[in-house]
Amino acid sequence: MKKIVLLFFFLVSLNTAFSQEIIPLWEKGKMPNSKGMKLNKREDRERITQVDNPSIYAFFTSKEENTGAAVLIFPPGGYKKLTYNIAGFQLAKWFNTFGVNAFVVLYRLPTSPDLVNPAFGPIMDGQRAIKMIRSRASQWGIDPSRIGVMGASAGGGLASNLATITTDYAQVKDDLDSVSIQPNFQILISGAISMTQNAHKGSYEALLGTNPDPKNEQLFSGELNVTSATPPAFVICAADDHVVNPLNSIQYYQALLKANIKAALHIFPQGDHNIALRNNPGSTQLWTVLCEAWLNEMGFLAKPQK
Repeated sequence: MKKIVLLFFFLVSLNTAFSQEIIPLWEKGKMPNSKGMKLNKREDRERITQVDNPSIYAFFTSKEENTGAAVLIFPPGGYKKLTYNIAGFQLAKWFNTFGVNAFVVLYRLPTSPDLVNPAFGPIMDGQRAIKMIRSRASQWGIDPSRIGVMGASAGGGLASNLATITTDYAQVKDDLDSVSIQPNFQILISGAISMTQNAHKGSYEALLGTNPDPKNEQLFSGELNVTSATPPAFVICAADDHVVNPLNSIQYYQALLKANIKAALHIFPQGDHNIALRNNPGSTQLWTVLCEAWLNEMGFLAKPQK
């Protein structure tokens, strides 16, 4: 009996070491775009290749340091896997250090056999996650007008879709249907943003298939859907990225400029497709400092008046 109790506390400690709360995105039996299959979670080397239950992992900052800002982080992996730790949990903990509440979203991959319409799995889960955080904002000390999205590589592509797609695909006839899906800022790292020209082949095929509907190519190409209502953006990439063409970031930034959106673009000479929280080459190491400074400059880190 003693061993069972110790094992229980070990498992609880292991879970809370990663996040303070795990929140399922959908009520049982109410997940849209699903065939109703029972899937098992598949994971290898901290990379999830099959999501059994789309969820949000919450990382709250301290009450004393809370700025009221929040960010939803969408892990990368070419829409075939989710690199949730190094490009999710670690980033969330970093945001906490300067007063930003962070939420890592484990979204359904379009490769899931359960999806009726594979291309719409990620956007549905992403929109649902934004609604969920915004609906609980007052409970968590979050300003509902300072909720952003962030992602690297394919996660950056999804973040740009969430920032530019205005149709609500997460409607399921519940209390969250009336909650806004619009993020208030976006942070994109080496984003696989385009699904037309300069598309990353692996992300393109995983999301849209080998013979996609041209309408979906346009819908999921962030640079084609920027409007005057698109939120401010912080965009970075490396000039020597041999995986995702840097033109993805450049063309997206050009679209933001054309729409008069407040945005910053930083193209570092080194970093390839491996820009991370730490251990970046040369000046690429400065991206975290620049990102925090940009968030502050845009007013997202202003602490609420007491």
